[in-house]
Amino acid sequence: MHSALWLVVTLGAVAGCFVLMTAEFVAWVQVLVYVGSIVVLVIFALMLTRQPSGGRSAEVTGNQWLAALLGVVAAVGLGATMIAGFRGERIEGNQIGTAGSIGEALFTDWVLPFEILSGVLLAALVGAIVISRSGI
Repeated sequence: MHSALWLVVTLGAVAGCFVLMTAEFVAWVQVLVYVGSIVVLVIFALMLTRQPSGGRSAEVTGNQWLAALLGVVAAVGLGATMIAGFRGERIEGNQIGTAGSIGEALFTDWVLPFEILSGVLLAALVGAIVISRSGI
């Protein structure tokens, strides 16, 4: 459950990155589709499944301080990389991130990968249904 809630924070941060890149439409789609529905679906699935029958929880270990330290080091490293990579960059133009420019790029330049991705997602959905029905 904690991981699903941290996924909300992560996806919200990705939406914030889209806003910083002047792609407001993609940011709203990120919030509405992923934060609003996918995470709700994950939390709903978590609540419907059985709790593990093991003893101690996975979050109660002796490695909490080491994990916190590594998390802080990773966050500082990623922040430094972002600052060094985008220092002084400005995005110019009014057509970046609008619904029209995204739709034009998606259905002209990226139509084949878009269709392949939809087929892969459909195959994954059918596979998940088959696995859940067979009781594996």
